[in-house]
Amino acid sequence: MPTHLLFVYGTLLQKDNEFGIYLKKHCAFLSAGKIKGRLYDIGEYPGLMFDAAGYFIHGNIYSVDTDDVLQVLDAYEGVGPLEDQPNLYQRINCPIVTNDGDKNAWVYVYNLPVEGSPEITSGNYLEYIGQKKSPGS
Repeated sequence: MPTHLLFVYGTLLQKDNEFGIYLKKHCAFLSAGKIKGRLYDIGEYPGLMFDAAGYFIHGNIYSVDTDDVLQVLDAYEGVGPLEDQPNLYQRINCPIVTNDGDKNAWVYVYNLPVEGSPEITSGNYLEYIGQKKSPGS
């Protein structure tokens, strides 16, 4: 079975996220990475939108050895024919910039309108939510 690469940039990076724990248990961390786009605060999670003129969105790349893991994560991200339509995200394979060159990886791209959602211009979701939790920093 082929190995997939998956780029994660949001709630799956959180240490206390159930599906982030699942990801780390069933997949191998490969490297940090980044992708051009715009990142939005949708409420309980971020949404990435492709935009070549946007900022770099930072995250991690994992090696995923089974399609079962992707199916579990698809359900978490609201992707698939059995999920609400339109899907919350689309899983798209695209180049991710790393220190070792570009790597093609799956990434969950937000699939709904972002009007009225604050943009996370740092491109770093964990840093952003850390600042939200500690006002005055």
